[in-house]
Amino acid sequence: MGAGIGLALGALGLQIPSAAADDSDVSIEPWNAYPGATVTVSTRACDADADYGKGFSDVAGEFHLFEGDEKGVLTGQFQIPEGAKPGSDTVTLKCPPLTMVKETYQVTGLPPNGSVGAGFGPAEDTDMGLAVGGGLLFTVAAGGVLWMCRRPNGNRT
Repeated sequence: MGAGIGLALGALGLQIPSAAADDSDVSIEPWNAYPGATVTVSTRACDADADYGKGFSDVAGEFHLFEGDEKGVLTGQFQIPEGAKPGSDTVTLKCPPLTMVKETYQVTGLPPNGSVGAGFGPAEDTDMGLAVGGGLLFTVAAGGVLWMCRRPNGNRT
C-alpha cells in the first residue's frame, strides 16, 4: 500500500514542472475555437499602467485591447470568420512601451449541427422508432414471462 501511495505522489511530482512551464502572459478563450465563435484574449505582459493595446490575429485581423476589471490586465475580443479553415492561428499583441507577445491557439471545424446520422433515419422521426422499440420490449418481456412459467421447477415429478 505504501508503494502505491509513493508511486502516486511521484507521478504528481513529475507533473509540477510541466504545469509551471506553461505559465504564459497571454490567455486565449476558447483555446479550440470554431468559425463564427468570439475569442477573448487577455494579457498581463503590458506595463501595469497601460490602458490600451493592439492585437492582430492571422485569421481574424486587427482588434483592440482595453483595460478590464482587473488592474494590469488588457482584454480584447474578435470573431473568427465563418469561412476560416481549421488549423493554428497566431495572435500578436502590442502595447506600450514596446511590448510584443505572441500566442497560438487552434481553429477547429464547425461544431455539429442537427441530429447524428446513425443509420436508422433522422432523429426527428421518433414516433415510428418509439412504436417499434416499445413493441420489441413488449415481445421480449412476454417471452421472458412465458419462459419463466413453462420451465420445470424442482417440485414437479
